[in-house]
Amino acid sequence: MSNLLPTGQPRIEEMQMLGIVKRFPGVLANDHVDFDVKAGEIHALLGENGAGKSTLMRQLYGLYRPDEGKILINGVEHVFRSPQDAINAGIGMIHQHFMLVPSLTVVENVALGLKSSRGPLLDLERVEKRILTLAEQYRLKIDPHAYVWQLAVGEQQRVEILKALYRGAALLILDEPTAVLTPQEVDDLFLTFRQMVTDGHALIFISHKLHEVLDISHRVTVLRDGATVGTRPTAGATKAELAQMMVGRPVILQYDRPAPKLGKSRLKVNDIYVAGDRGSDALRGVSLEVHAGEILGLAGVSGNGQRELAEALAGLRPIRQGSVVLNGRDVTHDSPLAHIDAGQSYIPEERMREGAIKDFSVADNFILEDHGKRPYSRATFFDFKAIAEQTRKAVEAYSVKTPSLDTPLKNLSGGNIQKLILARELSRQPSVLIAAQPTRGVDIGASEYIHQRLLQQRQAGTATLLISEDLDEILALSDRIAVIYEGKIVGVVNANEASVEQLGLMMAGVAETHA
Repeated sequence: MSNLLPTGQPRIEEMQMLGIVKRFPGVLANDHVDFDVKAGEIHALLGENGAGKSTLMRQLYGLYRPDEGKILINGVEHVFRSPQDAINAGIGMIHQHFMLVPSLTVVENVALGLKSSRGPLLDLERVEKRILTLAEQYRLKIDPHAYVWQLAVGEQQRVEILKALYRGAALLILDEPTAVLTPQEVDDLFLTFRQMVTDGHALIFISHKLHEVLDISHRVTVLRDGATVGTRPTAGATKAELAQMMVGRPVILQYDRPAPKLGKSRLKVNDIYVAGDRGSDALRGVSLEVHAGEILGLAGVSGNGQRELAEALAGLRPIRQGSVVLNGRDVTHDSPLAHIDAGQSYIPEERMREGAIKDFSVADNFILEDHGKRPYSRATFFDFKAIAEQTRKAVEAYSVKTPSLDTPLKNLSGGNIQKLILARELSRQPSVLIAAQPTRGVDIGASEYIHQRLLQQRQAGTATLLISEDLDEILALSDRIAVIYEGKIVGVVNANEASVEQLGLMMAGVAETHA
């Protein structure tokens, strides 16, 4: 077999990270981690948030320097002082958040930062020709002259991969590459990855989606608390085994959901129009209805109006046209407090911006929305004994790990902050719950706990609107699934009849279905 890739670049036969240690103030992020990848394989890197995955890969890409340990490529030690050193060694990285300039074309983005063969003059024709060759070779169909702002998310990702290949990447680090893609786009992307490993590339695949890890990778390494738990072949592994390696205990991945006992309509959204941050309508005629005792899941690719819908339903964003009826009360233009008084709770997507105050204590955050009501205050004075008692009960009931009730919220992990917000919102026993991305950024153990609490609310008769970009989460929890695309509901289906393929087509705006 040739030691050159079809792109003409030298293969990286093996990359080894040996005994990698990385410390930050008060944190041992990587504790003598060993990791390797070989040409022609996809090695998945798994772990909960904070396990050390990103820190490890940033050292491989030259963004951080290891405190101890070494990096070998084809048996030769390398020291990367910058990403450019890593790129020169044949390493590329596809970041979860794309590093593209929206106002430039595809070919201009690929050429950006590279020396031209014509000296001070651009040679975009030569770059374009090379892009088209790579695009055909790796199934990365793209218009070189399109502006990045005109491209769909999946197309922008193709540009990132083409950029890395153009710069000679023999080893690619893929950081959550499927997070914002439809199922069909994921299938297409995996065809590209398989072609790349067939040609001799080495790929490192970072993901929290266990079924994708099982589908695409050859080996998987799991990190926990900065240390390696183990490395094993993917063949023969199960989701349950990998989840247990990540968390250190058995994790429930399938939930028993009794048939819903539907009650009366609790939340009715009628033909609402809501402006986005740029002034144009982010929601265009959205209508939804959620009944007591059901979870209505809202699926869609990021940026199709989910955030604006959640904020509008919480009273945080004005509704230009249409109406919202909550428990028979028109709350279309009411304040967030009026929504709460009408029986609604809200778990926000941006928990540190809309759901909590990082410098306040755990107890202060727990009473944030109800501090002027009994039992937390009497007349104009706080009842600190009642505040401490109620917060302690909630912290215990929801397994929030905190040194004390006076601990600043910023000192808690993301999962524990989210559980505290969940405890606060559910403690008032809402009849309607808006849960926007309730498990984003939290580990698999905290996700399992939050899912179980949402299902308990369903059994208690709460009407829940679950807004999530995680299709596995939507399918696991929902009774009905609505799909949003470009600010419109393109279909509503019963969850037990829905397929990933059907939902993926709806998320791409290709099909419409109404139950």
